[in-house]
Amino acid sequence: MPWLVCALHASFSCSMATLHFIYGYPGAGKTTLARAIATSAPAVIFCEDEWIATLAEPITSLQQFVAASQRIRSIIKPLAVQILQLGTSVVFDFAGNTPTHRAWVRSVFEAAHADHCLHVLDVSVDEARQRVQQRNVDKPAGLYFGDVSEAIFDAVLGHIVPPSETEGFVVMRG
Repeated sequence: MPWLVCALHASFSCSMATLHFIYGYPGAGKTTLARAIATSAPAVIFCEDEWIATLAEPITSLQQFVAASQRIRSIIKPLAVQILQLGTSVVFDFAGNTPTHRAWVRSVFEAAHADHCLHVLDVSVDEARQRVQQRNVDKPAGLYFGDVSEAIFDAVLGHIVPPSETEGFVVMRG
């Protein structure tokens, strides 16, 4: 099956509720893109980092992040399904970086009988690493849940798998 290109053009607007989600390295600009989509779609945005920063203890390891993420996603999923079923688009500022996470997103938009679009950010590892280092310095409110060390960054990279055509997602590259 050839890649499908998300026919959202510059405005990201669609005629029916759409679940947008994003693939990209830490620091690639997922939150910036998610916020832009949410504003222009319009859509309800779920930023996992904001939920973790608000609800979880400070994160110092990948294992702590994974545990916090699982708890938060168990709350977000039924909310997202309901919002999509009501005809409002949703943006996930997370869940696009592994086949397992993308399959979870598929379960959300399929349960809601909604459209979807996987946004792929092509940012180099070196640029993403520099952005994460700057985020550690700036500590932006709502997004900063603890310093992301070089070791954690490298551990996360080891789990990231680019989407493939066989997954069958509607894709927009940017």
